[in-house]
Amino acid sequence: MPVLGLAAWAGGLAALLLPTAGLLAAFGAVALGGWLLSRRIGGAAVLAWLLLAVAVAVCALLRGEVLAASPVTEAADRQAVATLEARVTMDPRLRDGRHGPYVVLRAQVTTLTARGASHRLGAPVLVVAEPEWRQVPIGSLIRFTGRLDAADGPDLAAIVRARSAPEVLERPAWHWRVSTRIRESLRRSVAHTGPGPSTLVPSLVVGDDEGMPEELADDFRATGLTHLLAVSGTNLTIVVGSMLIVARWSGVRGRGFYIVGAVGIVGFVVLCRGEPSALRAATMGAVALIAMGRNGRERGTRALGAAMVGLLLVEPWLATNLAFVLSVLATGGILFLAPVWRDAMMRWLPRWLAETIAVPAAAQITVTPVIAGISGQVSLVAVAANLIAGPAVAPATVLGLVAGLLGVFWPTGAALLGSLAGWSGGWIIGIAHRGAALPMAAVEWQVGAVAMLLLTALCVLIALATPHLLGRRDTGLAVMALTCVLVAVPLPTVLPSAWPPAGWTVVACDVGQGDGYVLRVGERAAVVIDAGPEPGPVDRCLRRLGINQVPVLMLTHFHADHVRGLAGVLRGREVGEIWVTGYAEPAENAGWVAETAAAHDVAVRVPDYGESARIGAATLQVVAPRSGVVRTAGGAESGPNNASLVLYAERDGVRMLFTGDIEPAGQGDLAAAIPTLDIDLLTVPHHGSARQDVDFLLSLGAGIALVSAGENNYGHPDPGVLAALVAAGVEVYVTRDAGSVAVAPGEQGLRVVGDG
Repeated sequence: MPVLGLAAWAGGLAALLLPTAGLLAAFGAVALGGWLLSRRIGGAAVLAWLLLAVAVAVCALLRGEVLAASPVTEAADRQAVATLEARVTMDPRLRDGRHGPYVVLRAQVTTLTARGASHRLGAPVLVVAEPEWRQVPIGSLIRFTGRLDAADGPDLAAIVRARSAPEVLERPAWHWRVSTRIRESLRRSVAHTGPGPSTLVPSLVVGDDEGMPEELADDFRATGLTHLLAVSGTNLTIVVGSMLIVARWSGVRGRGFYIVGAVGIVGFVVLCRGEPSALRAATMGAVALIAMGRNGRERGTRALGAAMVGLLLVEPWLATNLAFVLSVLATGGILFLAPVWRDAMMRWLPRWLAETIAVPAAAQITVTPVIAGISGQVSLVAVAANLIAGPAVAPATVLGLVAGLLGVFWPTGAALLGSLAGWSGGWIIGIAHRGAALPMAAVEWQVGAVAMLLLTALCVLIALATPHLLGRRDTGLAVMALTCVLVAVPLPTVLPSAWPPAGWTVVACDVGQGDGYVLRVGERAAVVIDAGPEPGPVDRCLRRLGINQVPVLMLTHFHADHVRGLAGVLRGREVGEIWVTGYAEPAENAGWVAETAAAHDVAVRVPDYGESARIGAATLQVVAPRSGVVRTAGGAESGPNNASLVLYAERDGVRMLFTGDIEPAGQGDLAAAIPTLDIDLLTVPHHGSARQDVDFLLSLGAGIALVSAGENNYGHPDPGVLAALVAAGVEVYVTRDAGSVAVAPGEQGLRVVGDG
């Protein structure tokens, strides 16, 4: 069965990745090879492999052709406006966009009316709509008008941008209504436990991560606990496994035992809204349950192969889905490693505790090489974090589920169980937060063949050594104590790293399309200028730099790409105070900064024009805006940009100017105020945009210019501006191309080292 599963996977990959001619040639070669092999060994088995690969490939091609020939796809190619009737198949999700919040949901179109013609069909689409669509219940039949655009995935016929409010034609079926009540009850039962546990527990139970704080999600990513935030086989293993334990205690035997398991799996899928991810998780979770039972490895191996075949026949595009790859590998880890680890620990631990430790840890070790290949990082605390958090996952999940069920009838009792579930969730959050706060919770890892083989070999070595270490009480306790130390003590800082260079002075962090500069003022201390658009990138950059003290965080102005990463700087660090511009626009961002700082008990103030300070090894002076004057050049330029705080800094004889987003009017004011300004290093204003007084920039005499910019549609940085700087002999470095850029003293002046 595992070989059949791999054959099915190969057929799906061939159909989705190879052109039709290449696909036919590949099948011809496989057929010839199969015929030759059948003359020698196992002819029936080889034929079965070949036929299954062809079956999955044909399914993928046919499904693709059906979507391509759909009237919905044809309308999307014309970007037509149409009236649609559709069945909602996913809970609406609220997202933050560049121009405000919006809602996305999946739906199955049943009727399309365009250009006076109606078509009855069944085509999956992604709907993008206004925030009021958030109230549309899953399972309802709706009618609305929208503009169709081409889809960006093989499993969609189109993307529909709604132009009208939805008209509900038919209420959801009873099972969707029951599912909704239980999910709402679950959320109510943990609502009083705080912003972290109140979002983590629903995520553990049914994969409902709506409202999850971004900084918490980043902590889980850094510590290898992300699988807890999505629907996974682990969720089902815990939920249905608990049901089976209760059933056994209650005397259920024989077929009744299987009925309980089947009811649990179906209920899990309905609670998780029947999405493809839930179906995949349910299938793999069922395999894991089989693996943890009697004669588990043999039966589980067959079940894993059958699960792969079934999923790929139903959804052939899973062959190229990374979540499917991770799910299969995680299930394989649970299948082959978890029982061995569990049995080893059962020599001195109760079965339930050994199992809750073994399952997530085994899954994590098997997916580590793939995650490293995707992200280019290896979490140094992932296994340790999973081992320590593991015992709290099952209580949080089971108590949360029972609270959700009980809350439909008895809210008070549900709130009590919710408190216990929240306490367990708080333990997991504490582990994630502690692990993510380490200076090097994750390290960069090359994705070349040699590096990936080395990492895979290391994971295999750990997998083989673990049962021997955990099988005895003394070594098992020692390993667990060591993992606690790894999470509690910044041990990874002793590991050698080529970046940042020793003695670095300033770093332009790669925060995407935004600004985030770090000026080193002490051994583990720095002044941070701007925080980027999201908490994760600036937090990871500061961890790599080993910064845990920030005497001053300066937010040059209140645009989101400079301030919305604030929580990432505050996370696990001692921040003295925050300097901000006196021009509090956009007001919503200014208010958000004040609230976030107050929540972390950090003072916010507007520094005076000309104010100077000696902080550690650096001298700082605020040189703009002058007397609070904001120049907008008659409205042609941005007031918030020209109100940016501009900082002159000097350390070890290196003179630097951090310019925020000042535009030509603001640059002219600065030139008039300090006509003799002379520096060594310049941060090019406004991500290198075309709005520059190039003569002013060149007059500063800088030998190095740093540009913080990511992928964007604004044309940043402007090629003409960069060309002018380079022509004048300035060395220009853009974070989009060079990654995070560190400037350090060298034998012949300053040297610049990027990590990209």
